Amino acid sequence: MELKGKVAYITGGTKGIGYGIAESLLAQGMKVAISGRSAQSVDAAIKKLGDKDRVIGLVSDVSRLEDEKRAVEAIIAAWGQLDVVMANAGVGHFAPIDEMSEQDWHQMIDTNLNGVFHTLKASVEALKKSEGYYMTLASLAGTNFFATAAGYNATKFGVVGFTQAAMLDLRQYNIKVTTIMPGSVASHFNDHEPSEKDAWKIQPEDIGKLVVDLLLMHPRTLPSKIEVRPTRPDLK
Repeated sequence: MELKGKVAYITGGTKGIGYGIAESLLAQGMKVAISGRSAQSVDAAIKKLGDKDRVIGLVSDVSRLEDEKRAVEAIIAAWGQLDVVMANAGVGHFAPIDEMSEQDWHQMIDTNLNGVFHTLKASVEALKKSEGYYMTLASLAGTNFFATAAGYNATKFGVVGFTQAAMLDLRQYNIKVTTIMPGSVASHFNDHEPSEKDAWKIQPEDIGKLVVDLLLMHPRTLPSKIEVRPTRPDLK
């Protein structure tokens, strides 16, 4: 894929991994739309990204299909096409299953799992036209279960399965589909504030570079599922 001038949409793109991907794609000459759930977070991210001609900020809650449809319609209205979609938005709540609240369970299902479906449902016709690329941000928690993570594991196992099946459905349209499964990332996930203590972790720009590499890969080759982890764990 020739990246300059191509159009990407990144959900949850106001900070962390999504923001790192946006920066990487802009550096390749792409046009980038990012979304978040609040106008304040979207406006702040757009101000930091800077390039007003090649950036659009959208308020969208991926748990609502109507929001994602409006977001995609706004992108098409502005730029006439959509070539890359990164379903990145996600939340995490961690507690033993007997202590997990119904509210936390449903928020994870609605955002992490229903969200990737809504984003694809809203954008798939545009991706058919562009023979584009759909990616999801899963997690190593999509194959490795651990205590206190029953809800989070359930959603990320679901994202991996959903994305792999969607890949089989959509490759007949020359749409590439990949899920990226990071381990520990120095991001704002779960209200974490990155610091120097996170230097050993994957950085958001590392995932951004990975996305660029995927987009530049020869059309005949598809890495459909990618596990990525820190080279060395935190040595305390």
